[in-house]
Amino acid sequence: MDVNLTPVEKAAIQTSAFNALYPPTEKMPTIVVENFPSLGKLTAVRFLEWVQNNPGGVISLPTGKTPEHFINWIMHLLGGWNEPEIQELLKESGVDPTKKPDMRSLHFVQIDEFYPLDSSQHNSFNYYVKQFYIKGFGLDPDKALLMDPLSIGLKKGQSLQDIWPENHVDLTLRYRQATNDFERKQKDVLEQVDQWCMQYEHRIRELGGIGFFLGGIGPDGHIGFNIKGSDHNSTARLCPINYETQAAAATDLGGIEIARKCLVITIGLRTITFNPDCTAIVMAAGQAKAELIAQAIESEGHIRVPASCLRKLPNARFYITRGAAGHLVERRIEILRTKPDVSDADVEEALVQLAVRRNRRLHDLTEEDAKSDRFVSAIIDRRPEPLKALTKMVRTHLISRINKGVEVYKNKCFLHTEPHHDDIMLGYFSQVVRHFRRHTNTHHFVTFTSGFTSVTNEFMASQMTNLLRFLSIDDFRALIGEGYFARDRDTERNRDVWEYLDGVAAKNEYNKAEGCARRMLRNLVELFDESFLENMEGRISELEDYFLTVYPGKKDPEYIQKLKGMCREWEAECLWGYYGWQCQNIRHLRLGFYTGDIFTSEPTMDEDVLPIVDELQRVQPDVVTVAFDPEASGPDTHYKVMQALAEALRIHVQQSGRTDLKVWGYRNVWFRFDPSEANVYVPVTMAMFATAHDAFMNSFSSQKNASFPSYEYDGPFSELAQRIQVGQYRKIKTCLGREWFYNHSSGLIRGTRGLAFLKEMTPEEFFQSCRELRKSIENI
Repeated sequence: MDVNLTPVEKAAIQTSAFNALYPPTEKMPTIVVENFPSLGKLTAVRFLEWVQNNPGGVISLPTGKTPEHFINWIMHLLGGWNEPEIQELLKESGVDPTKKPDMRSLHFVQIDEFYPLDSSQHNSFNYYVKQFYIKGFGLDPDKALLMDPLSIGLKKGQSLQDIWPENHVDLTLRYRQATNDFERKQKDVLEQVDQWCMQYEHRIRELGGIGFFLGGIGPDGHIGFNIKGSDHNSTARLCPINYETQAAAATDLGGIEIARKCLVITIGLRTITFNPDCTAIVMAAGQAKAELIAQAIESEGHIRVPASCLRKLPNARFYITRGAAGHLVERRIEILRTKPDVSDADVEEALVQLAVRRNRRLHDLTEEDAKSDRFVSAIIDRRPEPLKALTKMVRTHLISRINKGVEVYKNKCFLHTEPHHDDIMLGYFSQVVRHFRRHTNTHHFVTFTSGFTSVTNEFMASQMTNLLRFLSIDDFRALIGEGYFARDRDTERNRDVWEYLDGVAAKNEYNKAEGCARRMLRNLVELFDESFLENMEGRISELEDYFLTVYPGKKDPEYIQKLKGMCREWEAECLWGYYGWQCQNIRHLRLGFYTGDIFTSEPTMDEDVLPIVDELQRVQPDVVTVAFDPEASGPDTHYKVMQALAEALRIHVQQSGRTDLKVWGYRNVWFRFDPSEANVYVPVTMAMFATAHDAFMNSFSSQKNASFPSYEYDGPFSELAQRIQVGQYRKIKTCLGREWFYNHSSGLIRGTRGLAFLKEMTPEEFFQSCRELRKSIENI
């Protein structure tokens, strides 16, 4: 298969470690870049190149967080087109710098929209398109085909809420008779929506079809909202979505409860491929997407793989980061070929994966097993040792990592850091608790963001209701007169926690509710000052009304964001209060880059790095922990927090002269270590699983209903964390054999049913892993 690359793509390939295509394994050309920002730059210059060559063309661009760097680069390049440095960058990238693209000549096609979502809401895709593409790129709004649920199928005087109460659209009305007048109205609107979708498809085809399509790939492999199982000949339509897609959309919509009710209007897979000359690009970043990407590029065409429909297009491409390319076989072999040496880690990764696939212990693997896998075979060929020696080495390493996970430090000061308030618990809770038990250790906890985006309005309304109930109780009101809620009262803050935990211990819901009410009133006093107490009931009722009436997913005013974040901070204090740690050991930095905008800003030195430096200097830790996401394979916040922490730690090491610090990198429900990447395997027993789940469900009240769940699991994060750690244990148990665990002399090992993976590093090793920091954080 010949690949006809454009000048931009040729320039990208020259700087990439890989060719564009490795047939016959790969079925679509793929360009690999190093990181997420570079991915945005490549898609931007390719788009501008296409616009230069196709004035008046039809474009269709994605929504959500994936195109953040794409949008930023387009704005940057167009805004400074004639500046010398931009001209040089364009030339180096393969774009003709003498011909500025005519953006107003373009026709725009919206890819998808939630239904029945009010398109005037800031979390609608219609709003996103108008804000970032029509206005941001300077497109002609008269040449845009947009999806506006407010104008689709409704008669004058009708509203979406009138027709679809509580956003429930009954698709069975397509096929059955209406049973009453209201259903007849719904059926009529539904038919009108379907008619509109057919006409939308027709209008796209009248324009000649889509000329440039850029999209991300969803957790189930969806393109647009064409979920796994979609017909490759599908057209624009109203349809339901699966759980994975609902979970991914929950943050935008204000919770999974809302997402479960929503349908979507989406262009079809045939809509994308109708124009045979369409340039269709799918972009993906991070290790979390690697398996999906490999399936899309290497597997046979199937409805289980929506992206496989794009293979009929000569100009279809995948643009991905190195992490997202991690499961592409030929590229893994290419990396192997160019390496001067095959490391022990390479051998470990290959043999552990082989043992798991074959369901055999490492020392039972045969030469035939190794030869059956091209990658493993290539690894073995590069090492002088025989297979048996290599499997023995890997087995020894795995055992040593478990032994390392059993060790408990003493006389150490720990600074446990997390982007969000439950990241530590979901990542390495068993290791934290084990080190609590050594009384010579000291522990400090720092949460970097306020985490307000994961608190629903429904939860906040219930907290206001609870507080109003306690304000009618004399004993509670007496606390006000005692000055209990005065600001900056550390002892009373701890008493809030003690009251709540007394209720947890006694299984007394009243005590738990009173603890929550005390902290909520304290938060309100801190937020508004002590004058709040003068008209408490009225102002709390106003807040309750706000939470009950504002549309889910709306960006809240700053004071509401802060109040929601305070609820998360309270939860973290309750969690560590389980083990006697008081509020003085628990800090909440509320870093400035975390704003609730669709695209958050990059961390800055003054607002984000220096506060972390202050904490490092205050605590003087021996061990610092970090959510370790080198390539944005999890939430964007994790990546930015790691960048800020790396810079802060670099400053601290320079100022303190401490070179003996240890850094524990952890991962949790959003992304995983391969066993070869981690060097500490922490045993997790059934008792620890039970403790962790109980603590999560009692401490994280705003999260126990899993309103913002992972696409991998429909339930609370504590259960997903357990599932992940059990899966990691099973991998290692397969490699070592169950008898190694069951016959071990240690009761802890015999009782192990899960493993938490950590990567222990020196500061310099951590900095090396963040080598792209300066390039990614322009403001530092």
